[in-house]
Amino acid sequence: MLSDDDHRKAAEAILTAERERVPCPLLSKTFPGMEIADAYRVQDLWAEARIAAGARLAGHKIGLTSRAMQMASKMTEPDYGRILDDALFNDGAQIRTDLFIKPRLEVELAFIMGEDLSGPGCRIYDVMRATEFVVPALEIIDYRTEVPRAIVDTIADNAAFGAIVVGGRTIRPFDVDVRWIGATLSQNGIIEESGVSAAIMGHPAAGIAWLVNKLAAVDAGLKKGQIVLGGSFTRPVDIRQGDVIQADYGPLGAIGVSFV
Repeated sequence: MLSDDDHRKAAEAILTAERERVPCPLLSKTFPGMEIADAYRVQDLWAEARIAAGARLAGHKIGLTSRAMQMASKMTEPDYGRILDDALFNDGAQIRTDLFIKPRLEVELAFIMGEDLSGPGCRIYDVMRATEFVVPALEIIDYRTEVPRAIVDTIADNAAFGAIVVGGRTIRPFDVDVRWIGATLSQNGIIEESGVSAAIMGHPAAGIAWLVNKLAAVDAGLKKGQIVLGGSFTRPVDIRQGDVIQADYGPLGAIGVSFV
């Protein structure tokens, strides 16, 4: 484990990179003894600083939900980060690309909690019962550190979260089979990616159950009204200024945003 001073230095490096839009050196090289627990502690300190500056915790995100991404990151489970309210966008938004360093975009589902949910022992049906709505969502991911990154770099960097876009049709969790929600992702009129929500650990609520059990270990959980991004079911697409993005979820509607 790193010292408290090293944790603070690492968090400040992420905050500075975020503020100046210049990636910082890899934390895994600056602090070669960094472990997973250290990385989450750095993320905690980053979030505390952002909240102290006026942001509000709006929810959580889950990453590395696909087996391919876990293998690429040499992980055997997902990771998680925070969603802050100053990184929330709606369908139709014009999003400034200079808010990010090197943005990429993924297709996801967002779960809106209808009641508090805590672990341990949380299962998929607990998540479904506690969810009020499921909505189409896009996640913008961004790296505040140099690449290639170790998993501790990603976790410390708030699991690469950049922003969230929500839109389309709001549904209740049992209105449709949420395992089989499909979507296509178009960039400037060309379909670049497609996928189905069952690719998220077999069920898009599985990652959320995992998150609830992980949060229980630090005496935390999900709160009523919070947004939880369940993980991507497409590969990320690089975003550039001038891009127009359309994610079509079929019966669940579509999300359209542009980058300026």
